[in-house]
Amino acid sequence: MTSNKKKVALVTGGGSGIGQSICLRLAQKDLKIIVVDLDINAATETVNLISAQGGLAEAYKLDIANHKDVTLLFKNIIEENAIDILVNNAGIAHIGNIENTSEADLDRLYNVNVKGVYNCVSACIEAMKQQKSGVIINMASIASSVGITDRFAYSMSKGAVLTMTYSVARDYIADGIRCNCISPGRVHTPFVDNFLDNNYPDNRDEMFEKLSKSQPIGRMGQPQEIAALVEYLCSDEASFITGSNFPIDGGFVTLNN
Repeated sequence: MTSNKKKVALVTGGGSGIGQSICLRLAQKDLKIIVVDLDINAATETVNLISAQGGLAEAYKLDIANHKDVTLLFKNIIEENAIDILVNNAGIAHIGNIENTSEADLDRLYNVNVKGVYNCVSACIEAMKQQKSGVIINMASIASSVGITDRFAYSMSKGAVLTMTYSVARDYIADGIRCNCISPGRVHTPFVDNFLDNNYPDNRDEMFEKLSKSQPIGRMGQPQEIAALVEYLCSDEASFITGSNFPIDGGFVTLNN
């Protein structure tokens, strides 16, 4: 992934958790990283970490659910840089079955997790076609493939990410564009810690252990492990891979029965 001019990777939700790990990992491959996040302070922190390691990065505040803002930002970025890699990592969660999922909940999940992916892919696909190359990585979930209790809206949105991946891979294979998705199981991120702090303050450690053991491998994944898979799928070594879904879940999908 090295050339005279740095290739560019744009990562949404790059300010924390898995997204930040992806940014740091790709920066080590001599890529210029465009860190996009709703929280500009978090995005800037990621840029500072990359800069401290001698890498090159820029931070942008963006609501990926806003089609107009996404189109404008991507247009401005593409005028200065070719976007070689797009990592659609940004997303939000919701807990509940259909009875306790309001219309507002459903719309909120759709706008970020589904429309947000659409907005970002549609904003850079023409430029990737023109350069006859590009890599798109979408962050799906194990909830794309199997039933998870109380994840109605989240499963809906991540199922759409999976099938959008297949469609984009099929439609643009002749243009040199590869599109794959990654389906993590439970990963230990600040989201998990905040969830436990807010919902199980009295038995936090017990619940952390229970959630960890829900993966057959006996622990949660680490953001760095997801980032390593992203790095591989973005590399020339993965040039034969497109239209694929990669579970990275400690055996949850295939062994947890």
